[in-house]
Amino acid sequence: MQVNPGIFKAYDIRGIYPTDLNEQAAYLIGRAFATFLGAEKVIVGRDMRLSGPSLFAEVTRGLSDQGADVVDIGRVSTDQYYFACSKLGLPGMMVTASHNPKAYNGFKMVRKMPYLLSGDAGIQDLRKLVESEAFPTPGRKGQIIPQDFKEEFVQKVLSIIEVKALKPLKVVVDTGNGMVGPILQEVYKHLPVQLIGLYLDPDGNLPNHGLDPLQPENRAELQARVVSEGAAIGFAFDGDGDRFFAIDDRGQFISGDFLTSILGQYLLEKNPGGKILYDVRASWAVVDLIEAAGGTPLMERVGHAFIKRRMADENAVFAGEVTGHYYFRDFFFADSGIVPSLLILEMLSRKGARMSDLLTPLEAKYFISGEINSTVADPKDVLKKLTEKYADAEQGAMDGISVTYPTWHFNVRASNTEPLVRLNLEAKTKEEMEQKRDEVLAIIRG
Repeated sequence: MQVNPGIFKAYDIRGIYPTDLNEQAAYLIGRAFATFLGAEKVIVGRDMRLSGPSLFAEVTRGLSDQGADVVDIGRVSTDQYYFACSKLGLPGMMVTASHNPKAYNGFKMVRKMPYLLSGDAGIQDLRKLVESEAFPTPGRKGQIIPQDFKEEFVQKVLSIIEVKALKPLKVVVDTGNGMVGPILQEVYKHLPVQLIGLYLDPDGNLPNHGLDPLQPENRAELQARVVSEGAAIGFAFDGDGDRFFAIDDRGQFISGDFLTSILGQYLLEKNPGGKILYDVRASWAVVDLIEAAGGTPLMERVGHAFIKRRMADENAVFAGEVTGHYYFRDFFFADSGIVPSLLILEMLSRKGARMSDLLTPLEAKYFISGEINSTVADPKDVLKKLTEKYADAEQGAMDGISVTYPTWHFNVRASNTEPLVRLNLEAKTKEEMEQKRDEVLAIIRG
């Protein structure tokens, strides 16, 4: 079958429904997944997207036609799905397009936790199988077996913190009509916090705002509510709940770099001398704080397939990506939105500090641009120009180009999911950060 090859991406399969990804493609992807892995049993979950039920029906039909039993875990967040895959030690497919707009859908695929299918490890093999339809004849037809992991998941995430240590903090949470609302309420029932919820009901129509809290318009209401409610903290989750964002008591968005630094330090108090992963885009704050706390910081390229694999290989305690993915050894090396929310509540309770108190020293020392995207015709040409322009700097090529000078540094990399290049830049003063940010953007945008 001729399927748009562009849907087979670096970390998942993702495209616009029904033009790029439809029921016929989902059926063949199911057959290809069972064939490629030789899977006898596969876990399948889905998010709240409107195309979810029909794509779920067809991908599971493909799996069962190819002889695989399907463990149907229903409508779940992605961290619930990772939990089920870890618990049963089985491969899985999650029908989701994460934080993408509502027209999108796709599949996140687990080989065996914490190892995922990625572009260089399985996803292009699936594409070839779908195109050729060269499926062996199965000896049997698989069955659909419903299974509910909700209670076990709740108990697992609560076990990662000491619930008794929590103080009655006021928390505002916005789940944006994505998948996190129902399970978050189940977890938070066990906590002594006052929960103020925004858009906790899953709704694929997305009547309130988009699913990506990195976009300022999607978190503006939450930021205002944290201030008006006098809350200790605000939490935002993306559509499928594998990414997490926090708003401090001043109503200010906390960068992923600073959250990685603060959570990393806190987890090192519990795990002295542990290893902590960070991605190539991160602030110097991460390395500085991890080393100050006696931990070992390890740099890794961007992307959950790479981070999970490296974490497992290194037995790392924690990993953070600046875009809001946080991974935990205590949670099968997987990323979760709910786990970091619980750790922050525990940390604020134990330290008796406001979040802004923890952030102020970092804000006075590290000046970061945040991730700035530019649409370009030829990402490779952009990287070549930057390599030449900054030839006198220390350079790295783990993921895109990383350039380091004594007082400033940046990373520019091509997006794995969109036709963009992404700039992250930091300097030791606000003035230099703004000046160098504009200088590098002028080269990128030519």
